[in-house]
Amino acid sequence: MSHTLNIQTVPGQYAISRLAPDADFPGWLNGPGFSAAIRASDEVTLVCPEDRVPAEVEADRDWICLRSIGPFPFEAAGIVQSFIAPLSDKGIGVFVVCTFDGEHVLVPGAQAAAALRAAGHRVTTPG
Repeated sequence: MSHTLNIQTVPGQYAISRLAPDADFPGWLNGPGFSAAIRASDEVTLVCPEDRVPAEVEADRDWICLRSIGPFPFEAAGIVQSFIAPLSDKGIGVFVVCTFDGEHVLVPGAQAAAALRAAGHRVTTPG
């Protein structure tokens, strides 16, 4: 099932960082802009504006963030697939973080907006 989504760019450049599985969430994660913290059995993954991540922390930088504008019913099928399929079809890798009201998709470059528009989605910049 395909959905037409309203997607906004989230201002800033983002980094995806990895810490040890027993690490505390660091103070530099806090602040303005989108951020996420995920604890798994083998790692802690953090997403936040890249200028807050210390140089010594393992991180992949230079990601942009796109956000679907929800909310969507939890039982709605195909929302994430509608978002990422046009990107995957163009060979664009993604990092997805879902929130209560929508999806945040981090992509390594601006070419993602063109691929999403070509798939029929509305991509806007907040302003």
